[in-house]
Amino acid sequence: MSRLLVRSFAVSIDGFGAGPDQDLEHPLGVRGEELMEWFFHTRTWRAMHGGGTEFRFVTEGTHPALQQARAVAGVRDIRVDGGVSTIRQFLQAGLLDELHLAIPIVLGRGEALFQGLDLRRLGYECAEHRAGERAMHVWLRNRAA
Repeated sequence: MSRLLVRSFAVSIDGFGAGPDQDLEHPLGVRGEELMEWFFHTRTWRAMHGGGTEFRFVTEGTHPALQQARAVAGVRDIRVDGGVSTIRQFLQAGLLDELHLAIPIVLGRGEALFQGLDLRRLGYECAEHRAGERAMHVWLRNRAA
């Protein structure tokens, strides 16, 4: 059975997954690109931009997106990407099996990832944490997975 995963989602130490004032000029918000600076130095980033990675954008909601992904993935794991709103929707529905967060900076303000969510009640717990060269890495797992 495939697992539903979030990988390398950057969130600031103070809980923001995007900076304030998101628009076309600042899709990650003002200073939001600073959240991803740790990632630009990794082999994974370079591999993602060498071809072979497929992105699909689904706007009908979490369940239709998951249904489409499972039809394509078969038994392979499914990676959920997107912004704060996308990740929050999958968390609220209790659908994510694992969430890998990279915590690189203090942002100060922006779009909060966990505001109003009771992760323990939703079934999530901290399974692992590790200091990296440019960010702290934390893995949350769904106890039901």
